[in-house]
Amino acid sequence: MINRRKLLKTGAAAGFAVSAGGLAMPALAQGTRIKIGYVSPQSGPLAGFAESDTFALEMFKRVAAEKGMDVEVVVKDSQSNPNRAADAAQELVIEDGVHLMLVASTPETTNPVTTVCENEFIPCISTMAPWQPWFIGQQGNPGDPASWRPFDYAFHYFWGLEDVIAVFTNMWDQLDTNKKVAGLFPNDADGNAWGDPQNGVAPGFAQDGYETVDPGRYQNLTDDFSAQINAFKQANCDIVTGVVIPPDFTTFRNQAAQQGFSPKAITVAKAILFPQSVETLGESGHNLSSEVWWSRNHPFTSSLTGQSCAALAADFTETTGRPWTQPIGYIHSLFEMAANVIERADDPTDPDGVAETIAATDLETIVGRIAFNGEGLPPFAATNVCKTPLVGGQWRRQEDGSFELLVVDNQTAPDIPTQGSMEALS
Repeated sequence: MINRRKLLKTGAAAGFAVSAGGLAMPALAQGTRIKIGYVSPQSGPLAGFAESDTFALEMFKRVAAEKGMDVEVVVKDSQSNPNRAADAAQELVIEDGVHLMLVASTPETTNPVTTVCENEFIPCISTMAPWQPWFIGQQGNPGDPASWRPFDYAFHYFWGLEDVIAVFTNMWDQLDTNKKVAGLFPNDADGNAWGDPQNGVAPGFAQDGYETVDPGRYQNLTDDFSAQINAFKQANCDIVTGVVIPPDFTTFRNQAAQQGFSPKAITVAKAILFPQSVETLGESGHNLSSEVWWSRNHPFTSSLTGQSCAALAADFTETTGRPWTQPIGYIHSLFEMAANVIERADDPTDPDGVAETIAATDLETIVGRIAFNGEGLPPFAATNVCKTPLVGGQWRRQEDGSFELLVVDNQTAPDIPTQGSMEALS
């Protein structure tokens, strides 16, 4: 990918200024108010990811004022639509003149925003999308690893498919199953990455003795999963997995019950991360399982507020009246990153300096340590990605009808405590 630093040096040597996004360089003068852009899916089928946005923004505004930071956050809704996400990023860069972009929640939002920022030379920090769909999905030829190149301005922290493979199989190993796994993979960035026969989850499952039954891609917001359910029944699958948007999972779960498909475990990403998604299922939500990236029991502390995970979760519930939800920690951490980078940068309005500052981050946050040091990553992703911990959890229905997410396997991150063991679906 084009390295703007080289362009700037070339331009300076030739005696002319380089422009980007309509703004002349060098960067704006010190003392300018720092503008931060933030894009997330605040409406549409992925809106559950953004439930804590307002809570996090109010926190950041309060702490920024206390620190004497002259910052403004301009917020845009991706509407759970990749095209709208790209448009929102362009508006923030061209019309609002942001100096730093923050973006969260699934490749449908993170990828188009990151691509715009990379093209416009705007530093971007993203999270809440597995790193493979984020990094590989933005390459010119995702099928040709030799052509993959690092980004100059984009940085991402989250877990990867290798982590979810380990977490899911660790949970399934606690049950007595035939190790046949039904795969629900939609025709979107996540589904295509998870379902890729070479680089997706199936090869990793196979290494642990699990056979994946993949009937092919389906379109998001489908209203009929009969073909998939029939394929899973014929294969006698004991386990269901996939990466499904919440409304589609509700449709699948209800139709599976109606058609007599009763697996021993349903472990899916994305769809059942949020209490409200499980609550809509009633009794059939009991013992559904998923990955857990953050919980009130995680042993981390905010660099901004000093709160523990338990305190942050309790603060959210007291403020909103809603149960804690996994994105609380990660949205909070984005603003931890923003504050830390702005404070460390020599000139927060200089995109090259800010990108270098992000790359040098080593910060203990509410989601764990964020450092772009390449730990646990292949060389091609080491520059731009930081991995954060992942464990496995299961929803337990309480006597009052509410649900509690319990960590039931922590082999991948032993410092995160468990609250129970994996149980089969009743």
